[in-house]
Amino acid sequence: MNANTKGSPIEELIANVLETRFENFDPATVEHAKNRMIDVIGCLIGGANGPGNSSLIELIRDWGGKEEATILIHGGKAPAYNVAMINSIMARSYDFEPVDVMVDNTIIPAHTSGTTVMTAISMGEMKGINGRELIATLMVGDDVSARILAASGFGFELGWDGTGTVNMFGTAAIAGRILGLNRIQLRDAFGIVLNQLAGSFQNIWDGTTAFKLQQGMSARNGIFSAQLAKSGWTGPEDALLGKFGYYHLYTEGCRNLEILTKDLGKRYCSDVTFKPYPCCRTTHPAIDCALAIVQKNPIEPRDIKEVILRVPHGALKSFCGQPFKIRRFPHGDANFSYYYTVANALLRKSVKPEHFSDEAIGDPQIKALISKMSLEELPGAIFQSAELKIIMKDGRQFSEFTDSPKGNSVNNPISKDEIIAKFWANVEFSQTVTQKNADRLLKLLGNLEELDQVDRIIKLLVI
Repeated sequence: MNANTKGSPIEELIANVLETRFENFDPATVEHAKNRMIDVIGCLIGGANGPGNSSLIELIRDWGGKEEATILIHGGKAPAYNVAMINSIMARSYDFEPVDVMVDNTIIPAHTSGTTVMTAISMGEMKGINGRELIATLMVGDDVSARILAASGFGFELGWDGTGTVNMFGTAAIAGRILGLNRIQLRDAFGIVLNQLAGSFQNIWDGTTAFKLQQGMSARNGIFSAQLAKSGWTGPEDALLGKFGYYHLYTEGCRNLEILTKDLGKRYCSDVTFKPYPCCRTTHPAIDCALAIVQKNPIEPRDIKEVILRVPHGALKSFCGQPFKIRRFPHGDANFSYYYTVANALLRKSVKPEHFSDEAIGDPQIKALISKMSLEELPGAIFQSAELKIIMKDGRQFSEFTDSPKGNSVNNPISKDEIIAKFWANVEFSQTVTQKNADRLLKLLGNLEELDQVDRIIKLLVI
């Protein structure tokens, strides 16, 4: 080990990745890991046939290669890095998986679990690990990604999408641990990751299929980095704090160095928000308000005169606040839109994956509602806030406000029963996995620490 990096944050992170054991976790941490596993796998089932997935699966099959892991739902085997990529993309397809990492009691926007869970499962199948190791390797990967993100804070100004940057360090940690890398090799793997980071928020601004691509590319490239390091390739010694490391190139600097190692090995950070709706989390406060109004009042959309949505400045200026238009990938346009998601909630009195089909998005009733909507700034409000006011043609007015949308892990969390109900809703929507297999799967995941082989999960997830 280089004397200049011994004891540095990256070395401490690496040591924790390789030395953590299942016994390090308290019951609450284990339970949260299992809940995220259930949620992400449910989202993969629901997103299995999402737009663009079949064409990527065909590409992977055409590429061929060593049969290391299984393409879930669709079946067939391919190299683990390609399998982890498509499995992660399927999990992200309806933007429904867990989000928002919590580090040092601060919640930061992130989309980590969709990548880390599928990487751990794909690599776990390849190497035949058990349930305890699956939980341990998932948690150390999540922890790496979360801490790296939190140390710089999070902002949209530079345009990098964290799914294509910090997620890759987490997947390299997962793959490196499962492959049995030593400390120097894992440091090299992180250095090799530095050469592959990418992911622009322009994908979301333009409503493209590629919004979910980096969710999978982080899985693919993280595994590749670990494999390359195991074969003897070297990488930069400090991928994070080096002169041209991650914080210099991809952020506005490491603003809180202590976060990288604070309570390391004692507290394992990960996504904490379970989404109730299959769309961008930014829109959820507004959806909550819309649903509260229509559930309390017998409103007919045709009788609405005006809809006024007020949101914080940052949310108003985000991609969700731009005027709604249907382009080449309607799902992407609708998923990241205040206008569509609120109109959908008012019209259909729920927000479900089936509401993001081309037919649902193009419904003339949606277009009519959107024409009545306006967005305004809500001064002084925290980011996850919204105020919705509806004015009826007969003069009646209805309004709702929230600064704690459903799923908020501190003030308005989703219960275990709701996570299970969401899983079953994804199964019902997908119509791929049988109810019998889904029930068996839930029981396995509920007792994951007792699972002897990850293969048992895989077999229930191939139709």
